[in-house]
Amino acid sequence: MEVINGIAMYGQNGTKELPASFYQNTDFVNTWFLMGSPLPVISILASYLLFVLKIGPALMKNREPLKLQNVIQFYNAVQVGVSCFLLYVCVSMMSENGLLPKTCVMETEYNRRTLTAAMYYYLIAKLSELLDTIFFVLRKKYNQVSFLHVYHHTLMVVVTWTALKYEPTYALLFLGMANSFVHVIMYTYYGLSSIPSLTKYLWWKKYITSMQLIQFVLILTHFAVACMTSDCKPSYIMMVAMAVNVTLFLYLFGTFYVKTYNKKANVKAENNKINNDLCEVDKKLYQNGKQQINGKIDNDNYTTASITVNDTYRIRFNLKSNKLAKN
Repeated sequence: MEVINGIAMYGQNGTKELPASFYQNTDFVNTWFLMGSPLPVISILASYLLFVLKIGPALMKNREPLKLQNVIQFYNAVQVGVSCFLLYVCVSMMSENGLLPKTCVMETEYNRRTLTAAMYYYLIAKLSELLDTIFFVLRKKYNQVSFLHVYHHTLMVVVTWTALKYEPTYALLFLGMANSFVHVIMYTYYGLSSIPSLTKYLWWKKYITSMQLIQFVLILTHFAVACMTSDCKPSYIMMVAMAVNVTLFLYLFGTFYVKTYNKKANVKAENNKINNDLCEVDKKLYQNGKQQINGKIDNDNYTTASITVNDTYRIRFNLKSNKLAKN
């Protein structure tokens, strides 16, 4: 067994193993705000869940939804800036150490400080994103306060805090980079959609969900390869938690995509078919109206009447106006 810099050692299979004391070299994290104990984060999440599921809806029950347009625009602009910053931090560190380094990046004090700082910034960003749901409640957009939305926001805070405190690993850096890139685009969309005059130009919402699905596939693939090739493998608990949660996100976001966008596509196709059928009926009615009456064709004394049943169905009639006048 060989000790390297008093931190890492080689096992019988030649792979580098991290002694239990390795993560004690990141004990400085415990002095950071919210990191000394789980109680502050638990309190924040408990208050968040209580407000968005109980207190908020009850508070807004007999009130008009708040517009918050200026607040939403400012909030989304800040989130775009934060996501750009996180993306820069992750890309900078990966450009120095590589996408899938074989050696233990966390062996040096500099890398331990850099990675834990990046994860801490990411945690603060995830906490700030809880405001997404609070704004939905205050604006009475309860359809967007779904299980997927609340679960995703809550779990990201829990996982990030736990990983930072107990097992900060370089294998998670790619997750932060991919997620920050998607959030730059997502919050840019949300910011633009809060401006009424621009909403008609925002046709690319469904592609954000597609990007999120691709993101989860890439994160899961990268983490699996990192676990197989790195000398400093994450713990089995980290591996299992990562695999289970990312797979669950894939299922939930995939189900959301199918229900939301495939259903819209099917409805649109059905509406097009109905409209085409109605056009054919219109043509036939018009041609029948121009048929010979007493051996002559009357082209001028017909009028058109329409009955709209609902947003989907419309019936149009071509009627003989002079005949109606006599009756």
